[in-house]
Amino acid sequence: MSQLLWTSEEIALATGGTASDPFWVSGTISIDTRTLMPGDLFVALQDQRDGHDFAEAAFKAGAAGALVSKPVTGGATLMVDDVQAALEMMGIAARARSGAIRTAVTGSVGKTSVKEMLARIYRAAGPAHWNVKSFNNHWGVPLTLARMPEATERAVFEIGMSTPGEIAPRSLMVRPHIGIITCIAGAHLEGLGSLEAVADEKSDIFAGMEAGGTFILPADDTFLDQLSERARALCPTGNLETFGVADDATARVTGYESDGATSHISVDVIGTRAEVKIDAVGKHWALNVAAALLAASQTGMSVADCAAALSGYAPPPGRGTTERMALPDGGHFTLVDDSYNANPSSMRAALSALPQRKGGRRLVALGEMLELGEESAREHAALAPDVVASGAEGVFLVGDKMTHLAEALPPGLQQVWAPRADELWNALLNAVRDGDVLLIKGSNASGMGRIADRLRQRSAAAGLGKMDSGAQDAAEVR
Repeated sequence: MSQLLWTSEEIALATGGTASDPFWVSGTISIDTRTLMPGDLFVALQDQRDGHDFAEAAFKAGAAGALVSKPVTGGATLMVDDVQAALEMMGIAARARSGAIRTAVTGSVGKTSVKEMLARIYRAAGPAHWNVKSFNNHWGVPLTLARMPEATERAVFEIGMSTPGEIAPRSLMVRPHIGIITCIAGAHLEGLGSLEAVADEKSDIFAGMEAGGTFILPADDTFLDQLSERARALCPTGNLETFGVADDATARVTGYESDGATSHISVDVIGTRAEVKIDAVGKHWALNVAAALLAASQTGMSVADCAAALSGYAPPPGRGTTERMALPDGGHFTLVDDSYNANPSSMRAALSALPQRKGGRRLVALGEMLELGEESAREHAALAPDVVASGAEGVFLVGDKMTHLAEALPPGLQQVWAPRADELWNALLNAVRDGDVLLIKGSNASGMGRIADRLRQRSAAAGLGKMDSGAQDAAEVR
């Protein structure tokens, strides 16, 4: 039997709840019956759907018990007044019982990539813990904390936001020893109004920092001074370190080379040279590597060990993964799937990396960028020079906001627009041919990930042909 994560007695003590019967959590904590495994604790969150409606299914799947706020049948329960609040209490209790060195990561771009890099490095050093996927919101952070085994030595938590005021409470739950801000860019402008406000909100990751902790900030960011002042105000005893290409960066990128499939990155970390080779393309990856190496070196690991552990890293799905796709009449094309999310900064990074990739024609399929507020039209149109510089010979655009980019592109550049991602399918399918490199990117809600999934599922049956209006299924040729 594996080491117990929780007992019903421990959960009751942490939450003030009452157990119907004793139970023991030998697995993890689940909020989704579709992935629940025997021995897990099922948490009946009330978010978009009421988790209590799925308690019976959870017990049938082997749940050891269920954290609930109203009666359910089928197994042992731990009754509390508020499930979300109880989950947060469990997270705080899990943090308190563990001696783990905790790292928290936020930023407008790159936070998931840096989190995944740190998870890879920490795993190589011993028992480690981290957010799965992008569980970085009001339930994702406490859930990740509550899942943390007592024996964890190093842990990394991604902290995100959708509305103002969300980062500080999550930082106070995590109480990081190391806090990282990857960069400040035009994300969440709709809710925050300005980049200055974005910088202040992201700086709240230091609100819960342990005394004497380490701030890690982007050395080349326009808002470095604002970030550092805010960090010191929130944690006066903290230590400031930086990463970037600036001469005075604590972790300084000294070299970047790419063969179109992998990148070789050189970083000077506090006077120690590190060489890392990763399965990703684009100079922005060098900054992620520098941030991860610097943070990991603050946990007692040598820079050499950190670099060795990070070498071979490949991005998670939808974060710039490169895949070779078969065509039905022979040949292959390369899919660059960066469809998980987008803002102006990450769009430019993905487009700038496209010329480095091996292959023939470059094609780009771009979904609209959301949460840009009053700057939306301008920011979409401003991508035109980057699209041209990418060498794209065919441009596929999705969403009403992308009409601004369509209008700003040169008249001779062949483009196809559709209001929804699904309506772009036939046009894209008919355009791709042997040797092409296709970049897919957009905000998650734009639906570009579905296009990437369909290409994976149907590449063997994909049609060939020219990019014309004959089979474009509601797409508009411009």
